[in-house]
Amino acid sequence: MVHRLWFQAGIGILLAMLIIFMFQQIREVFNPLFIIAKTIFLPLLVGGVLFYLTRPLVNWLESKKFPRWASILTILLLLVFVFWLIYTLIGPVINKQAAALAKNTPEMVEEGEKFIDYLLSQREHLPPQAVQSIEQATQNVNEWVLGLGTWLLGFLQSFLQGLFLLILAPFFLVYMMKDHEKFAPFVAGFFSGERKTWVRKTLHDLDVTLRSYIQGQLLVSFLVGIMLLAGYLIIGLDYAMLLALFGMVTNVIPFLGPYLAVVPAVIIALLQEPQMALYVAIIMFIAQQIESSFISPNVMGKALDIHPLTVITVILAAGNIAGIWGIILAIPFYGVVKTILSNLYQKRTEIREAAGKELD
Repeated sequence: MVHRLWFQAGIGILLAMLIIFMFQQIREVFNPLFIIAKTIFLPLLVGGVLFYLTRPLVNWLESKKFPRWASILTILLLLVFVFWLIYTLIGPVINKQAAALAKNTPEMVEEGEKFIDYLLSQREHLPPQAVQSIEQATQNVNEWVLGLGTWLLGFLQSFLQGLFLLILAPFFLVYMMKDHEKFAPFVAGFFSGERKTWVRKTLHDLDVTLRSYIQGQLLVSFLVGIMLLAGYLIIGLDYAMLLALFGMVTNVIPFLGPYLAVVPAVIIALLQEPQMALYVAIIMFIAQQIESSFISPNVMGKALDIHPLTVITVILAAGNIAGIWGIILAIPFYGVVKTILSNLYQKRTEIREAAGKELD
């Protein structure tokens, strides 16, 4: 029985649960490590993302006989220029729209209440279920609109505060670009024989998985943000740049991101002009159809090959466990775990086939 896969898997799960339980009992001992990990988490994450984004350019420069140091210096100068351009062109617009949103929030609440009052004045022509829903919305409209403004401002403030933590990101980026080829040999050096070969292959597959996801997802999100901005500007939606930026950021979350992005845009459109909410919904629908039918298949392909139901389940579970960071990192983490398990299963299958041939 001890050789059965289900038995070994059960023992492994029990041991993992025991380790987690023991870790919870002595977690105070590891508090200094937690503090260090939280400090370097964001810079390391940003450095890793920038590494995968700039890696094709580094490879291209080196193919043109650029030395490694010259490629790294070129990338750093290019990143500085891009961030300066964004700060110069987009920063003032975002700040202006965020300030206007904060200033106009009370007026938006008042307009929302007038709209609800008008609907209630027509209750005689509405079904009872609709009247009940409107009355419930009347009670919550202040919280909705005030919560929206507070959330967007909090998001912007958190984003700006996070920029101060990114001073270490260039250092991580430089060392990743300089020594990334040494990582796999270093890890594989602890093994020998077939295990060393398997470790090298698994690390290569993990690299491909992360590269495909990061490059593809960020490019898709950027293109969706551009489409939303163009659509919002065409219909004259207030706070178009701020809402498009929010849509671009939330689109990083697979499957659920577009639904999160449309909520504040529809609310603001309703308060600005009711029929504009329909235009916003149409713009979001067109952008998502273009993204799902043309952009994602050609940019990302089947990088992770995850069923939509699995995506929803993983995101919801990760959100309950780790909040916003869990939502953002859930799918790439799932892809990493899936890649490791796939390689383990493939290795186990090869061992079984080899054992069967020896018996024959």
